[in-house]
Amino acid sequence: MDTSSKENVQLFHKNSARPVGRTSFKMEYPSSKKTQPCCGELKAFLGALSSLYFAKALAEGYLKSTITQIERRFDIPSSLVGVIDGSFEIGNLLVITFVSYFGAKLHRPKIIGAGSLVMGVGTLLIAVPQFFMEKYKYERYFPSSNSTPSISPCHLESSTQLPISAMEKSQSKINGCVQTVAIIGPIFGFLLGSLCAKLYVDIGFVNLDHITITPKDPQWVGAWWLGYLIAGFLSLLAALPFWCLPKNLPRPQSREASSSPSEKSTFPVDDPVNCPMPHGEEAKIVEMARDFLPSLKNLFGNPVYVLYLCASIIQFNSLFGMVTYKPKYIEQQYGQSSSKTNFVIGLINIPAVALGIFSGGIIMKKFRLDVCGAAKLYVGSSVFGFLLFLSLFALGCENSDVAGLTVSYQGTKPVSYHERALFSDCNSRCNCSQTKWEPLCGDNGITYASACLAGCQTSIRSGENIIFYNCTCVGIAASKSGNWSGMMGRCHKDNGCPQMFLYFLVISVITSYTLSLGGIPGYILLLRCIQPQLKSFALGIYTLAVRVLAGIPAPVYFGVLIDTSCLKWGFKRCGSRGSCRLYDSQAFRHIYLGLTTILGTVSIFPSLAVLLILKNKHVPKQRRFITKRERTTVATRFQRENCTPRDHLLQPKYWPGKETRL
Repeated sequence: MDTSSKENVQLFHKNSARPVGRTSFKMEYPSSKKTQPCCGELKAFLGALSSLYFAKALAEGYLKSTITQIERRFDIPSSLVGVIDGSFEIGNLLVITFVSYFGAKLHRPKIIGAGSLVMGVGTLLIAVPQFFMEKYKYERYFPSSNSTPSISPCHLESSTQLPISAMEKSQSKINGCVQTVAIIGPIFGFLLGSLCAKLYVDIGFVNLDHITITPKDPQWVGAWWLGYLIAGFLSLLAALPFWCLPKNLPRPQSREASSSPSEKSTFPVDDPVNCPMPHGEEAKIVEMARDFLPSLKNLFGNPVYVLYLCASIIQFNSLFGMVTYKPKYIEQQYGQSSSKTNFVIGLINIPAVALGIFSGGIIMKKFRLDVCGAAKLYVGSSVFGFLLFLSLFALGCENSDVAGLTVSYQGTKPVSYHERALFSDCNSRCNCSQTKWEPLCGDNGITYASACLAGCQTSIRSGENIIFYNCTCVGIAASKSGNWSGMMGRCHKDNGCPQMFLYFLVISVITSYTLSLGGIPGYILLLRCIQPQLKSFALGIYTLAVRVLAGIPAPVYFGVLIDTSCLKWGFKRCGSRGSCRLYDSQAFRHIYLGLTTILGTVSIFPSLAVLLILKNKHVPKQRRFITKRERTTVATRFQRENCTPRDHLLQPKYWPGKETRL
């Protein structure tokens, strides 16, 4: 769950102007005459922040949806794609810690606006390579005319098979509100990815009538760059309002609080009289920096925070790797197109995650769970979620029958996957290349790496389809005699695979919902285990650690391990290895699901340690109902402690910072 939206809202309010004579623990209601200016600025800030988070989340979701498109367009392996995906987080590393610490003292809206401009420009730059590279080329056997037998692809492979260059160039209430937009963003990101995947990569720059492949073809590359242009412009537009907002949000005049103070009426705010800064609001950066290392030491001296941070890092390694390669897994395991895969993830999986997050918040509010209850819900959702995830091991499809790779040319399982197995007696005189990947589906249900390797003698083009006849390799594994034929493209998976895909979607949705239930409880646990004055800093360190130790490395080592399951590599024109053309479905499934499950299981152990510590330190249940006088005493003590930093493991059950209760 993205915590930085809470940071921004907290930072915008933190040093707001307040009446000097008022007690800082009473949230009083503004008069109708003086509400409008403050509410107008608050709504403007909320609208701008929501727009920014929508653009940010859309870009992140769209990046995940274009993984396979980028891999095919630039002909690169999954490990390098993982580096590209991880680099999306690198920009945060340079500034996130210092912004989270110093941001409360500087002009926060302008800092956010500057960050939005940088993000928008960076998103636009992702699409730039498309406009400087040569147009996308795919190789496809092309007969001389429609409905006319052409030259044999077998005998004259090296001199007459003309590659077609399909060269086209194409193109609290506030935190609920912001998080809602941040969750909706990835939905639109994947839906946008589904739409762009249907558009040819060079659309607008070539005649699409000359394109002989469809989005279902393994060589198809969609307009991956178009979504980055859209997301980049949205980020630039979202940055504009922040430059018009004031440094601080003025606090309106308030009335007397009600006779029975609630949690919201004891919302702690900084009082410039009780907690003055060394030089007032204009304290020097150097003086602020003096407290940086002591604050960091204080933060990492909190065992609950450290253990929760470790659990989150391990769990996010699991989740980042799973989400990054989920589109690729669905495409390779179940034979689905990129467009359909992105559509399914955006319309089914991400809404399940959103529903799980909101359900977790509702449970917290409905049952008024304390910090121990939040920890139990967080741990329980993780345990049950990863147990459900184990069932996905049984919902895979068998390898496609590919001659020389997964089955022999006689239709039996091969002993070795060596590339020399692509050659057989039936194609030994065809002078074929073993590096090309132009799959042909024979009428015997077996896929061949190319028409030449299938031993085809003649071909006919009918519209966009190319049909080959007299394929000698098809004949030796066929159950009938005649002019053995084949059609360009890979054969479909076995008949049971669509049913398995349906079961996979159901279990995947339930698992996503279950794991997401712990999102809000985990965030509440994080806030309640640290001192109020360290909240912003703690969230910054938390976000930094998750991105450095999970967001960047997870896609890389997931990609490296996934590459080990490749059966057929493509090769670039320069001779270097390109992207993987065919994966071993079983090995891919075991690596992808196994690594996700192992990391998720390991993350449960520090979570259990957190729960154990909380149980030992937690206030007894009989202290749950305390008197109004006791609440006032706690509030007064907290006001004094807010100016004298001390190392607290946990806050009292009714500490004034309970604004985090949903």
